[in-house]
Amino acid sequence: MSALTVDHAMASGHEWDGLVRIWEETDAPEGCKVEILEGIVTVAPPPSNAHNDIAELVHRSLYEVIPKDWGVYQTLGTAVPSRSGLYIPDLAVTPRQVVRAEPGNHVPAAAAELIVEITSKSNAANDRIKKAAGYAQAGVPLYLLIDGWAPGGPTITLYGEPFGNVYRVLDAGKFGDHIQLPEPFGLALDTSEFPDT
Repeated sequence: MSALTVDHAMASGHEWDGLVRIWEETDAPEGCKVEILEGIVTVAPPPSNAHNDIAELVHRSLYEVIPKDWGVYQTLGTAVPSRSGLYIPDLAVTPRQVVRAEPGNHVPAAAAELIVEITSKSNAANDRIKKAAGYAQAGVPLYLLIDGWAPGGPTITLYGEPFGNVYRVLDAGKFGDHIQLPEPFGLALDTSEFPDT
């Protein structure tokens, strides 16, 4: 992962606008993920085939339970200006009207009903710590972390009930377990087909 340091202070007003402009203008190779993490523009390589397979399996399961006016988006920018962050989650479940109403290429993270991050070797710590804190602070109700690089082996953790910049663990398990997503999803996510990342 490469990084361009812009400003370590929390961005607001013109600082945030400038940071987003740099993010929008960053020329990265096709398939790379460009994000802003705590005021730093980062570029990560494209995810592995196993990573993409997990995303597709979760995506397919979510479409079986979400309302018709919600979408499951794979490259939707989610902004958390209070943490100088603009993340590209692996999956974001968001009402379609929000995506259509927002100009440009990102929405407020607070508009998401569920965020799913699948760790890659190069970004696991960001997904576990920085993004979790950002999504919690934004008030995203549910954060599903699929961590194929966890020290004790691949894990799945569902976080909810955000307060400040922390979440409560609602459910957790290892690859192969069922993870229960509460309403409005009402989904027992089967992870038995998840490949090792």
